Amino acid sequence: MSLTDLNEIAKYIVADGKGILAADESTGTIKKRFDSINTESTEEVRRDYREMLFQADGMKGNIGGVILFEETLKQDAADGTSLINVISSQGALPGIKVDKGLTPISEDSEETVTNGLDDLDQRCKEFYKIGAKFTKWRAVITIGSNIPTDDCINENMLRLADYAKIVQSNNMVPIVEPEVLMDGSHTIDECYDVTSRVLKSLFQHLKDKNVDIKGTILKPNMIISGSNCAEQAGVQEVAEKTVKCLLENVPEDLPGIAFLSGGQSDIDATAHLDAMNKIAGFNWKLSFSYGRALQQAALKAWMGKEENMTNAQSAFSHRALMNKKAALGKWDKDLEN
Repeated sequence: MSLTDLNEIAKYIVADGKGILAADESTGTIKKRFDSINTESTEEVRRDYREMLFQADGMKGNIGGVILFEETLKQDAADGTSLINVISSQGALPGIKVDKGLTPISEDSEETVTNGLDDLDQRCKEFYKIGAKFTKWRAVITIGSNIPTDDCINENMLRLADYAKIVQSNNMVPIVEPEVLMDGSHTIDECYDVTSRVLKSLFQHLKDKNVDIKGTILKPNMIISGSNCAEQAGVQEVAEKTVKCLLENVPEDLPGIAFLSGGQSDIDATAHLDAMNKIAGFNWKLSFSYGRALQQAALKAWMGKEENMTNAQSAFSHRALMNKKAALGKWDKDLEN
C-alpha cells in the first residue's frame, strides 16, 4: 500500500462528518467502567458490550473508524463473525492502540513517558495481517508546578514520531495523540501555551523523521480550563482558542484532527466541536475520537443486562449522530431533547 493509500484511509475515517469510536480501554480501565454498573468484567462480557456498540444502527454513516484493544481485535462476535468484519460491515475501519502505557520519566517525577517502541514493528506486522488499517499511540502531558518540562515534551513527541514512522512503514495510518490533561487548576491560557509547545515539538519531530503528514491523523486535547480552575471558559472561548492554537501549529496538509474528549461531559464535547466547525477557516476536517463521550450514556442504559441492549444501542446511536452533526457544524442543543 502506497502513501497515497494511507492518505485515502486517513481521509475516509473523518469524511462527511464521521469520527472515531475509541473502544480501546485496557482491561483495567474497562473493569472500572463495569464496576460503576456492578457488572463483572470477563472476556465474554467485554466482547458482548463492544459487539453491542459495533452492531448499533448509529455506527453506519457516523463512525469512520474504531480504535480497539488487542483483545477485541482478535475476538469473534457471538455468531462467530470476527468483530473486525462486524465493524467493516458498518462502513468503519478497524484500528488498534499500540502503546503499552506510561512510566514515570524519572524517579519521583509526576511526568511520564509512553512505552511500546521495542517490539512495535513486529506487532504492527501482526496487526496489519489481522486487518487493522490504523493505529493509535497516546502521550500524556500534565500541567502543574514547573511542569511540563521541555525534556518531558521532547521525549514524548520524539517517541510519537518514531511510532508514526514505524506504523507507516507497515502500511497503516498512525493516530498521534499528545494529550495535555485537563486535570488541574490551570487556566485556559495556560492550556493554550502548553498545547502550543507540545504541537510545535510534535510536528518538528514528525518532519525530522520524514513521517508523511498526509497519511497521519492528530488526536489532540481541546484548549479548555483545568477541571479545578475557578474560572471555566465558555463554549465559544474554547472553540476560538482551540482553532487559533491549531492554525498556528498544525500543517494544513494534515487530513484530519479528531479530538479526544478527555473527561468533558457528553454535551460539552459535542458543543465545543460544533462551535469550532461553525467558525471554519481551516483545511483539515475537525472531528471526534471519543471514548466516554460516546459510550457513557450507552453504558448506563445497558447496566450489564441483555434486555437493555436495544436501549443502550439507541443511546450510543444518538451520541454518534450528535457528534457527526457537530463535526459538520450543524448541531444544536435542541436536538438533544
